[in-house]
Amino acid sequence: MLWCIHLNILNLQTVCWFLYLVRTANNALYTGITTDVARRFLEHQTGKGAKALRGKGELTLAFSAHVGERSLALKMEYRIKQLTKRQKERLVAGDDSFEALRESLQNASIKDD
Repeated sequence: MLWCIHLNILNLQTVCWFLYLVRTANNALYTGITTDVARRFLEHQTGKGAKALRGKGELTLAFSAHVGERSLALKMEYRIKQLTKRQKERLVAGDDSFEALRESLQNASIKDD
């Protein structure tokens, strides 16, 4: 199961976020974020998830990865949605582009603080 909870020094729970890509029957890739990939994918499969995936035939989970905090997950989701299909396919294939993107966005947010 893909989920995690971290406890910080103040003993407060921080929920971890994941980014995922779902492949439709016509080979399109849908990008989303969640705290529970298995639950969210099941919602998509049963038609309770995003409208964009309803009626798209068989769905497969093509990619999922731990991101961390919600703000970073939102930024990554936005950036990945801007990628071309070819770039998304390379990400799914595991070409290290996901790690590079996460690192660049983490470093950018550190500089903004």
